[in-house]
Amino acid sequence: MSSRLKIVAAAVAIVLGGGALALYVAPPELLRVGAAYSAKMVCSNVFLAGRDAQAVLNDDVQAPGNPILKLMRASVYREQQLVRTGFFGFIGKGVAVYRPGTGCAVVPDGDVARAAQYRFTPAAVPAPDAQLAWPQGSQAQTVAAVQALVDQDALAGPGARGIAVIHHGQLIAQRYGAGFDASTRLLGWSMTKTVSAALVGMQVGDGKLAMSQKGFWHAGGDQRAAITLADLMAMSSGLQYNEGYGAVSDVTRMLYLEPDMAAYTAAQPATAAPGKVWNYSSGTTVLLSRLWQQAASGVTPDGLAASDGAPSSALLASLAIPQQRLYGPLGMSSAVMEADARGNLVGSSYMYATAQDWARFAQFLLQDGVWQGKRLLPEGFVANMQKVAPASGGQYGQGQLWRWGPEGSTPEGQDPDAPFHLPPDTYWMEGHDGQSIAIVPSKELVLVRLGLTPHDLHYQPQHLLAAVIKAVQP
Repeated sequence: MSSRLKIVAAAVAIVLGGGALALYVAPPELLRVGAAYSAKMVCSNVFLAGRDAQAVLNDDVQAPGNPILKLMRASVYREQQLVRTGFFGFIGKGVAVYRPGTGCAVVPDGDVARAAQYRFTPAAVPAPDAQLAWPQGSQAQTVAAVQALVDQDALAGPGARGIAVIHHGQLIAQRYGAGFDASTRLLGWSMTKTVSAALVGMQVGDGKLAMSQKGFWHAGGDQRAAITLADLMAMSSGLQYNEGYGAVSDVTRMLYLEPDMAAYTAAQPATAAPGKVWNYSSGTTVLLSRLWQQAASGVTPDGLAASDGAPSSALLASLAIPQQRLYGPLGMSSAVMEADARGNLVGSSYMYATAQDWARFAQFLLQDGVWQGKRLLPEGFVANMQKVAPASGGQYGQGQLWRWGPEGSTPEGQDPDAPFHLPPDTYWMEGHDGQSIAIVPSKELVLVRLGLTPHDLHYQPQHLLAAVIKAVQP
């Protein structure tokens, strides 16, 4: 190589090296979001679901995602219960820590020691007995015609990982993808919102919250002071919030760049009067988590209160309430709702449970909040959850659930369930990448479908649900 070429090569190396150093020191927010997302997905699936880290990185993070994610690398530190990720392994500084009882949290400020404090020792919930019929056990009473439908790939949809069909309170069909089984915890994404609504309902039943309650914001003259609990439950608070994915938006910033997700959302301005505009917002549900946790802790609810200093004993006690009040009584031995780096349960997005445990929760709603003869939710609360949120145009309920199923390729504003002629009382829990639960009270039917099915594949579980309804009809 000539001396001139050597000089040019050295200059290029210096420029590239300087660029890499700059990215390491001050990575763009999009790279930070990608690294944090990668760390969170690997951490939860390794420590909660028992999956292989590289398989999670390959299949869950890189295969369906943004091209940037294909260049993410992950390191798992099992003794420290920590995952670090980065663009090419070092740019972006993604960190997630696992805590017993509260799963994994992204640590965007790098304070792992503080984030690790938000934990509790879970009580032992017996795993379902394989010798007992569902729901007390895990034994199915398989209906061949329904199982044949579930086994059809076209109906199960691409990327299906767990399917369970419940009819008249019995497990009548199930299916699991390669590498998954009845014991695998699966992420429900936004199906977690409906679980959060039930936890709010328990505090309403205890008299610690009321649907008409307001005053969560105390700034003088701020119309946020008029937002009621009912407005938040119906996604009609009027708060500004961008739920767009694929870039740095309110939701991706909240989930991956903010240690206190509730405080971030509470600081958003109001852009409409409460109850007048429907805006789907994961931030709203994290606020609901903050409010019911505060109420359960005996703290005066204040959506603007940030978590400073060491966690209080009352806040730590609130982290165990989902298991004590909901999962334990229902026998949902696998269920874990994860908390953020400041102890807010991420009730918008982060509950892991087996397909059968997701089905137990759905059956609980179908039974109007009663389990084994004991009422756990106030009478009428589940019915109110199902009522259409007036500002939603018919698509959403007043309790963090959907009145319309997944849209597939249905034009915006049209009911995607209409072509399938589903019973009018059908309602849905729905989550990112193809998670769905259909609940049909008139048919005493629950259909759980979990997987990794990107939205652009336009899969609709309504095809399977309509076929199952036809198969179980007398």
